[in-house]
Amino acid sequence: MRSLSAVLIGLFLWLAALPADAQVQRTERIAAELVPMSQWAAPGSTAVVAVRQDIEPGWHTYWRNPGDSGGPTELDWTLPGGVEAGEIVWPLPERQRLQSLMNYGYSDQVYLPVPIEIPADAAPGSVLSLSVDALFMVCSDQMCVPDQLTLTLDLRVNDGEAPLNRAHGAVIARILETAPRPGDLTARVTRQGEELLLSVTGEALTDEGLSDVYFFPFEGGVIDHPADQPGERGTNGLSLSLTAGRAILTGGLNSPIAGVLSTSRGAWEIIAEVGEPLAGTTGEGALAEGAAPTGVGVFLQAALFALIGGVILNLMPCVFPILAMKAAALSASAHEPGEARRDGLAFLAGVLTTFLILAVALITLRAAGEAVGWGFQLQSPGVIAGLALLMLAVGLNLSGVFNVGMAAQGFAEGGAGGRLSRLPGGAGAFFTGVLAVVVAAPCTAPFMAFALGAALIMPAPMAVAVFLMLGLGLALPYVAVSLSPGLLKRFPRPGPWMDRLKGVLAFPMYGAALWLVWVFARQAGAESLALLMTGALMLALGLFLWGWRQAARAEGRGGAASTVAAVLSMVAAVGLTGAGASLARAPDAPGAMGGGDSALSSTPWSPEAVQAARAEGRVVFVNFTADWCVTCKINERAALASDRVRSAVETTGAVYMIADWTLRDDAIARELERHGRSGVPLYLVYRPGSDAPRILPQLLTPGLVAEALNDAA
Repeated sequence: MRSLSAVLIGLFLWLAALPADAQVQRTERIAAELVPMSQWAAPGSTAVVAVRQDIEPGWHTYWRNPGDSGGPTELDWTLPGGVEAGEIVWPLPERQRLQSLMNYGYSDQVYLPVPIEIPADAAPGSVLSLSVDALFMVCSDQMCVPDQLTLTLDLRVNDGEAPLNRAHGAVIARILETAPRPGDLTARVTRQGEELLLSVTGEALTDEGLSDVYFFPFEGGVIDHPADQPGERGTNGLSLSLTAGRAILTGGLNSPIAGVLSTSRGAWEIIAEVGEPLAGTTGEGALAEGAAPTGVGVFLQAALFALIGGVILNLMPCVFPILAMKAAALSASAHEPGEARRDGLAFLAGVLTTFLILAVALITLRAAGEAVGWGFQLQSPGVIAGLALLMLAVGLNLSGVFNVGMAAQGFAEGGAGGRLSRLPGGAGAFFTGVLAVVVAAPCTAPFMAFALGAALIMPAPMAVAVFLMLGLGLALPYVAVSLSPGLLKRFPRPGPWMDRLKGVLAFPMYGAALWLVWVFARQAGAESLALLMTGALMLALGLFLWGWRQAARAEGRGGAASTVAAVLSMVAAVGLTGAGASLARAPDAPGAMGGGDSALSSTPWSPEAVQAARAEGRVVFVNFTADWCVTCKINERAALASDRVRSAVETTGAVYMIADWTLRDDAIARELERHGRSGVPLYLVYRPGSDAPRILPQLLTPGLVAEALNDAA
């Protein structure tokens, strides 16, 4: 009994030493509470409490300078006599880009520490009741809601140094250690037209490995937040080129600029005085770019956009040939629910497997320093040649020239009107999924630009997940239909019409093959084109003879027919070998990169050409395109070749430049990445005197382009 009493007394004393549990307050968007760093506060000391925020996925709150929208968290304290609260110690924010805006804020979970001055006459054993009215501006991509919560905390007072709070102390202490603070840095800001040159010196900035340098101003309107911040290294520090904001452009640069200089080695608060640039901050090369911050919120947004982009990808022109194959497959199995479900899941597996392979290859190549992006495989003439031959083979299969995986008995029973289709069963559906991803590579649907751009700067597991969400979106319509008995019953029952349908659906495959041959010719030149055409002819002959042999065996023809069939099979093998030889030689042929097919007079793009044209005060319109990009070609035919756009170019005196990515070009890949893109198309309009271009949508209209050029002028 005595031992039990001792245990209870010890437990009571232990509980008395802990701070009272803070009450968590909630809305639909955020949960918040007031938590202490230490288990108690000593009289005459500075305690630290923090406003802890748990933010729902898809929502975020803001830093002291919210950027282009939103508002910072505001705290209104109610404290006992003699107790005083200091200013928020702001952790380094995330950069939250939303289309043409840039915000600074927090997602997922964040602690905002606040120092609390405890009076010297606070009695040990007493409890200080702290209360704060916290106003959070909580925003998503579509809306903002001001959430006001009253948070309370009973903070105990005891003598002696207090240990860290078990639940939150270590996290708050780490935030205080890493939060930006004044350092031994000297900063100067110089206005150069519409640009601001920020030069900073200090020993902490002389490391050659310094990267991911970014300036967060304390006040809005000082700089153009979404604009890039290119920089240079020097022997004594670094410099950043900032685009001036509204406040500077309208009122001038009349006072120092304060903010946070963030780098891969740490972050410091700086005050840049107005004056000439500091010596030793340039001349040692460009600053290396680091990975942009990627929180859970950014990942979830990228995954959602990837899913939507994948669904929309089904409507893009480059996927039409695969829609033909999927239509044929659905028609064949519509009235066999078990087979339809199997085909749907196999198609999904093929899509996801191929996206996984592409994602791993893309991430691995970029990690090795290669400048590659979405659709990189189509920059290889060998891959284009192989796809052209594959499309031809699929078309011949749908036309009934030969059959893959056909059972002899089934053919004999069905005759020429039998089931001439794709690979049998789940294997055929899986192969269709693989092919869908391969031919979808030239297309970038709306929402894909942000998703893929964000994925390529995320950690590898997050990036792979975004790519898989893109694949899920691409496969979703087909899978949804295959798993819906009610929709499948609406398909007409199998009959002779299916063979006619497959014959019709072969022609989109032939069209895709011709398009790929044209792309190959633009990449590899006339000599290689002749080799590819020879290979295509031999492949067609080989498959025709293979189909003849299949028919002979299925009909049981023997004797001389068997001998002829054996000879024909050897000829077919030679034909296939010849096609492979043509494919193997094609990439080594001389290349002849194709340019854009716009009627506008154009010049080749280069960073130097853009700078030269802008130095002359001219509007610059840059078209990042590729011959294998179907969306690019549609835009060039429907919008860029129009009289309205041609007139706008002539009226404004704009320089039209084409950045052709048909073949691999590392400079173009880096420029795409700099604008958050992993593939084409990309359209930039530079107005005179501004380094930050206007990014046009991926789907153009003549009016949109003309308006952008006129606005820039």
